[in-house]
Amino acid sequence: MRKINQKQRIIKYIQDFGSITALEAMRDLGISQLGARIDGLQKDGYSFKKVWERSKNRYGDNVDYKRYSLEEN
Repeated sequence: MRKINQKQRIIKYIQDFGSITALEAMRDLGISQLGARIDGLQKDGYSFKKVWERSKNRYGDNVDYKRYSLEEN
């Protein structure tokens, strides 16, 4: 059986759940460099919608991050 690579995992995750953040990539897929994988996927021809989101960390500080989803062609 062929092992699925990180880029394939990201695409499958987005197809299954609609979007992905760096925290979800680390927690659910074990991928620590989501931005680099997204860049690679874009070079492979995928297009992504990128939305900035904000939440608070455990200390009450604002944290900004991107949520990626596939753009419809």
